[in-house]
Amino acid sequence: MSIVVTGATGHLGRHVVEQLLEKVPAEQVTAVVRDEAKAADLAERGVKLAVADYNAPETFDHVFSAGDKVLLISGSEVGNDRVGQHRVVIEAAKAAGVALLAYTSAPGALKAALADDHRGTEEILLGSGVPYVLLRNGWYHENYTENLAPVLEHNAVVQAAGDGRVSSASRADYAAAAVAVLTGEGHENKTYELGGDEAWSFAEYAAELSKQTGKEIVYNPVSVEAFTGILAGAGLPEPVAAVIAGVDASVEKGELVVDSGDLSRLAGRPTSTIADAITAALKG
Repeated sequence: MSIVVTGATGHLGRHVVEQLLEKVPAEQVTAVVRDEAKAADLAERGVKLAVADYNAPETFDHVFSAGDKVLLISGSEVGNDRVGQHRVVIEAAKAAGVALLAYTSAPGALKAALADDHRGTEEILLGSGVPYVLLRNGWYHENYTENLAPVLEHNAVVQAAGDGRVSSASRADYAAAAVAVLTGEGHENKTYELGGDEAWSFAEYAAELSKQTGKEIVYNPVSVEAFTGILAGAGLPEPVAAVIAGVDASVEKGELVVDSGDLSRLAGRPTSTIADAITAALKG
């Protein structure tokens, strides 16, 4: 029996594998990657590697074995046929007879177009008969803190979220929840709504940035249309820019507030705060 992690060299996948290695022997972990070279360090530590691509179904023919626990990390390329990509993994897992397939989905309340692929994948997974766990991950701190340069250059946080609040947490927090499910018992056919313990607004985010940088950073709320234009002007393809700006409309409606407590409960500790993430980003 292996614990198999797809997208294992991605942002979230790396955290999951690192945390798994703290709990189980390396030979029990299989990292599914597209580029073996990017996982060379994991192989050196005893992690098994499987080279497979969501876009090439035949590459998944021998990745899974009966009894495996699988984490399907959703594809990150918005605009691709992510539902079709995920179906490839689900069908291969079903054919192999895996014991569990956990999927990183989106909050159940999120109505934005970005969530459509997740809803489509959930439907396929629930219809497959494979024992499942839906890890409905809320927003990541890093979505905001990984690219602070424009904010610090213009002394402004520009979003289309009004006074909406976000229950974000770090990738490491969400990874801890996934690891708890993959190494624990009694999670079959459960749905977990995952988000940070403390929701925050963009005005509060700007205030925390001001406090930590010593600069006066303001929150400049704009319309969804204006934000789409700003993102497109920064180089994003317009359809992708529209999807991302659409998330802000959902934030304004409260769709990214998650108050279930599932994330800290599964992780076994309080979630990190947006202030923690800002501190880490400014140090980095």
